[in-house]
Amino acid sequence: MSKIWLQHYDKGVRADFEIPEITFQELLERASKDFTNQLAMKFEDRAMNYGEFCRTISNIAGNLRLHGLDKGEKVCVFLPNLPETVLSFWGIQQAGLVGVMTNPLYSPEEVLFQINNSDSRAIITTNALLPKILKILDRSKLKHVFYVMTEPDKGVEATHKGVHPWERLLIENIGFSCEKTKQSDIALLQYTGGTTGISKGCMLSQRNLIANAMMVQEYLKDILEPANEKFIAVLPYFHIYGLQLNIVLPLLLGSATYPITRFAPVSLLELIQNEKLTILPSAPSIFSACLSRPELKNYDLSSVKVVLSGSAPLPVAQKHLFEELTGAKVCEGYGLSETSPVVTLTPAFGKNKPGSIGTPMPLTDVKIVDLEYGTRELPQGEEGELAVKGPQVMSGYYENPNETADVLSAEGWLKTGDIARMDEDGYFYITGRKKELIIIGGYNVYPREVEEVLFKHEAVKEAAAKGIPDELRGEVVKVYVVLKEGASLTKNEVISYCRKHLANYKVPREVEFMKELPKSAVGKILRRALN
Repeated sequence: MSKIWLQHYDKGVRADFEIPEITFQELLERASKDFTNQLAMKFEDRAMNYGEFCRTISNIAGNLRLHGLDKGEKVCVFLPNLPETVLSFWGIQQAGLVGVMTNPLYSPEEVLFQINNSDSRAIITTNALLPKILKILDRSKLKHVFYVMTEPDKGVEATHKGVHPWERLLIENIGFSCEKTKQSDIALLQYTGGTTGISKGCMLSQRNLIANAMMVQEYLKDILEPANEKFIAVLPYFHIYGLQLNIVLPLLLGSATYPITRFAPVSLLELIQNEKLTILPSAPSIFSACLSRPELKNYDLSSVKVVLSGSAPLPVAQKHLFEELTGAKVCEGYGLSETSPVVTLTPAFGKNKPGSIGTPMPLTDVKIVDLEYGTRELPQGEEGELAVKGPQVMSGYYENPNETADVLSAEGWLKTGDIARMDEDGYFYITGRKKELIIIGGYNVYPREVEEVLFKHEAVKEAAAKGIPDELRGEVVKVYVVLKEGASLTKNEVISYCRKHLANYKVPREVEFMKELPKSAVGKILRRALN
């Protein structure tokens, strides 16, 4: 099928261009020279220009290597949005190591799985999160734990060998030089999950991430100005969406990132107004929270040039209201961890089609294939599985060749698991999910994760989880529970039990007790039949 969407690209946007053979090390070196005095990052009253930023990164890289971490080894970043999160990611890249961005809301067991599955040898966290790590340290593969002191009043239980303060990574090490990396080197293991709920690490190379950043830069070339943008990092850095648009893209542009540790609508609005921030990668839950504030119209948000919305469909009314208040372009997109992540985006100046995820990015090919085998391309207008090909597509899942073979063809086509259609202009629309994901405020929750926790309760015979609509977060978890004969449980007891074993956003908000779960002829739970 021809790329009919190209005719709807904004004027001057190239469909095809060469990705230069530049590495992260070289991008950092370029930033230190070309943007020395340009703002790289600001957090509260702490500001760093690119000169200081790159010197700090160089120290972190050298000290990671001096602690015995060899090129290609994995380092978990178990941090909220802090300056240290950005510095850690780039220090890992400068050192030739592989980053494993880890959700700070995870329970100890969830963190342990990611540490061991990725073969991580070190982790960077905070003193507030350190107890989670110490709880599982002896069962992990970790050699070193570095902690940032974010809550001094909590102190640190540092009796374990290999536990070091963050400052250990900041020691100046002039003369230490890390080996050169290649663009083909794996930069990141970005964890996601499948329909079974088993997390998988997407192997993303430097080329994957750089190519995707350059695609976004090209697609928004009439908006993004190198050395002149201020990115609002309200999305979590551990999420591929937040990492790409608030860590990688700002460096490519020589622009600044503003980490926001805890999202609060009024604080965000004040920051935009006071700092004249320009680029807002966002999610519908953030829009909803901000637009619900009665004082919204009192803020001057005119500095915002573009809002990039993803993770869930954005209500048309919210989109129009935000555009009216700010004068900004609101572009909706689609992506996934396996694609670094951006696949499609609505043109900033082109046709606006409600409900659409836009057109494929430059250098990106997208098609709709049959749901049964995924080998037959479907004509325009028909629903099928969305498949993607391009330089942003991962090389595979870490140590998981079978799962890789299920989604990635020999020709490089990735089957996304999402059901979609394409219209006559080449705009795409997501109409369903094969994966049965629950998306809560931009976070992915896999039903099986919640179900496995419930299965371990002695009173539970069967359980099923699904997402139900929620005005603020898009979706929340609802569970359907069948009790063993003679057993009893209340809704509050189920929720309390889940809270002990799951990150807070995964905890069910609704519980329904049933005599039996609806099932197919072969015993598979029919989630669609659950109300």
